[in-house]
Amino acid sequence: MAAFHFPKTTFNKGIVVPSLFFIIGVCLVSILFPVGTASILDRVKEFIFVNLNWVYVWAVTIFVIFLVYLVFSRFGKIRLGANDSKPEYSFFSWISMLFAAGMGIGLMYFSVAEPMQHYSSDVFAGGHVVSRAKNAQLYTFFHWGVHAWAIYGIVGLALSYFAYRYRLPLSLRSCFYPLLKNRINGKWGNAIDVFALCSTFFGITTTLGFGVVQVNAGLQTLGVVPETSFSYQILIVAVLTSLSIISATTGVDKGVRILSNVNIIVVIILLLFVLLFGPTVYLIGSFTEGLGNYINSFFDLTFSTHVYEEQTLPWFYNWTILYWAWWISWSPYVGLFIAKISKGRTIREFVAAVLILPTLFNFIWMSVFGNSAIWFDFNIADGALSALVKDPDALMFRFLEYLPFSNLVSYLVIAIIIIFFVTSADSGIFVMNSIATKNALSSPKWQMPFWGILLAVLALMLLNAGGLQALQTMTLITALPFSLIMLMFGVSLIKALTIDRNYYERDFSVSTIPWSGEFWRTRLKQIVSFKTRNSVDEFISTTVRQAFDELREEFATNGIAAKINSYDSPRKLEIEISHDVVNNFIYGVRNQVKVVSEYLIEEENLPELEDKRTFYPRSYFGDAREGYDVQYFTANELISDVLKHYERFLEIVSEEKNELFISSNANDSND
Repeated sequence: MAAFHFPKTTFNKGIVVPSLFFIIGVCLVSILFPVGTASILDRVKEFIFVNLNWVYVWAVTIFVIFLVYLVFSRFGKIRLGANDSKPEYSFFSWISMLFAAGMGIGLMYFSVAEPMQHYSSDVFAGGHVVSRAKNAQLYTFFHWGVHAWAIYGIVGLALSYFAYRYRLPLSLRSCFYPLLKNRINGKWGNAIDVFALCSTFFGITTTLGFGVVQVNAGLQTLGVVPETSFSYQILIVAVLTSLSIISATTGVDKGVRILSNVNIIVVIILLLFVLLFGPTVYLIGSFTEGLGNYINSFFDLTFSTHVYEEQTLPWFYNWTILYWAWWISWSPYVGLFIAKISKGRTIREFVAAVLILPTLFNFIWMSVFGNSAIWFDFNIADGALSALVKDPDALMFRFLEYLPFSNLVSYLVIAIIIIFFVTSADSGIFVMNSIATKNALSSPKWQMPFWGILLAVLALMLLNAGGLQALQTMTLITALPFSLIMLMFGVSLIKALTIDRNYYERDFSVSTIPWSGEFWRTRLKQIVSFKTRNSVDEFISTTVRQAFDELREEFATNGIAAKINSYDSPRKLEIEISHDVVNNFIYGVRNQVKVVSEYLIEEENLPELEDKRTFYPRSYFGDAREGYDVQYFTANELISDVLKHYERFLEIVSEEKNELFISSNANDSND
């Protein structure tokens, strides 16, 4: 009998095993005890939303401010990759893919449902119909605008930067490299990737479940299927998952890109159809006014916690905070996918495109569909659409009945929902496999179908048992710790960007300016050798001391009294010229320590260095200006350097406008 061989795999056990254990465990609990699990998780979610909602508000606000700062900062020119990198995808394909992965299916589900629910909400019921319509549009814009894309943008940017600029794996763990260094390859890194894999899986599973229900409702409305039953949902899941697996297997360059391009074109056609056959003038005017209202209210909306309006707090928790938690929970998946397709873009181009273009399209889409529905409800339907706000799965299709060719358009909407789902799921499958394999370049063919089948099976089981809501709640709860992780992404990113910019902007060392080539052999030996504390102390005691002694004698011949101050621990030597009215002139050299990169320690093509610390002589001045390394200076070059600073000192103290900076009070602090 032939021996059984396990299929070849590129899965990383430290990531996949705990992830599958947690995913299957949570799903089984939700399936076996849906009511009890949902009740417990709802209480946890309610506690977080009520008592810690400010964490979400501040986190999202910081993401927006941080990304806008990067656009206008000197870091904006940095490229996501080598300095000569070029984008892998056309601008249209890039925007299409990030849009389809980030928002697509949600726009189909909520484009009519959310504005209608705000319009019909008790929170706004006391206002005039115009006021309710304006608020419906404003808060829909708020939930689907810049703030949502800032959440995706912060993760996508950090991943892109560290993957393509630092050449680290395309993994969330890489975003902590400036803080954890090589520890990202250990247990901490695995824990971060486990979190990302579970979050991605839960997000796509719940989307699959809700997407299937909407497709089923649409098919029933059109009379294609007689009812919204579980048996039909099994068939829909099977078809959608199969398409997603096929698309994911063909790769980003083919399946995902082609479907995204096709879908964005079809979506624009549908948008133009509703705009043309709906209340066109009203829609254009309401979009224009709504955009202005959003811009004027931007800061109020951003920082609002509704703490002074207790009657609106439940609405605030169930809409704004829920949305922030939902976008955050989706950000590992969407961010990873955005990063995958963004190599070669500059930071300015990345942030501006991610924040502005999808946001603008969302606003146009929500205005056309949401405002059309509100206009039909008030002017034609006599409240029939408002009455359906508790049935969002069917609301889109009921809305389409007020437009010409409603059946044909409904089929088109179902097709768009299917393609949007496939583009979300196939990129999700691709991302999950990438996380599970630590971004392996190639994987066995069975791994993509594995994730797709697992998604389909667990989504159907949850759908049948009524545990899908519990899983969604679990996903929202995990958003709280991940929002803190995302804040650390920002800290890590700004630290890395500062190092990056300084690296490329750093000029030749000041100590190399006087080089003429006369002592090149000696200087080569100095450059490739590492200094000990004792060798630097000796340099200060000999070369620096010789230079300062000669200077003191020459100053004395010119009627200027200079003294030399010597200090130990650390070794310092300075020449000082005292003044009564202005600050003393001081030029000193101290023994300074610096930590050497581990990479340099392990480099075989350099002299051996046993300790991470090395020492060098660094200059300092009486006015606290930044000093520099003087280890390559000869005694005469040191004398020349001191005289340069003394000439600068005399030039400054001779100018009346500098009186504020040359007060003799500073001399007291030097005593």
